[in-house]
Amino acid sequence: MKKVIIASNNEHKISEIKKILSKFSLEVLSLKEAGMDIDVEETGNTFMENAYIKANEIFKISEGNMVLADDSGLEVDALGGEPGIYSARFAGEHGNDKKNREKLLELMKGKTYEESTAHFVCAIALIVNANTHIDVQGEVYGNIIDEERGTNGFGYDSLFYLSEYGKTFAELDGSIKNIISHRGKALEKLEKEFSNIYKYL
Repeated sequence: MKKVIIASNNEHKISEIKKILSKFSLEVLSLKEAGMDIDVEETGNTFMENAYIKANEIFKISEGNMVLADDSGLEVDALGGEPGIYSARFAGEHGNDKKNREKLLELMKGKTYEESTAHFVCAIALIVNANTHIDVQGEVYGNIIDEERGTNGFGYDSLFYLSEYGKTFAELDGSIKNIISHRGKALEKLEKEFSNIYKYL
């Protein structure tokens, strides 16, 4: 069975990706499950650049296995696109979701709902082999609210409100979020492109 290594140890992210790739006959592994202990420095200026940097570095040591990497984050219009590619370390400490949300709330104080527009971005790079790679990107649009709501999500999910559902990402059922989220949309595009080459692998 062909293997795909996900260039992440983020359990939430891995779970979402595994669910969506389950329709293919693939063994999908996190870095930990693949026995890899590597921390790739993200030196790109865009989400896609960072996704490809991560995928490429891990592909070099993947023994020919496919590697999937994503880079995702939140862009808030009133903050000039921040936190952007620094979403995971917005407050200074990488992966401290609580501190990141607190900083965002502080910066958004006094903004009206109309001024709170934002979108999540997910860029995915899948290196199939030395000659083939797939790049896709998905976005979802909403607003930043002034208090946390919901417990199902992670990152900024409890502050990201979708008016069409009347809920934050963290209040949505996971099966719905997986379809409408930035990662869900990017993975849907990936699935379509990967289906075209999967039969030849």
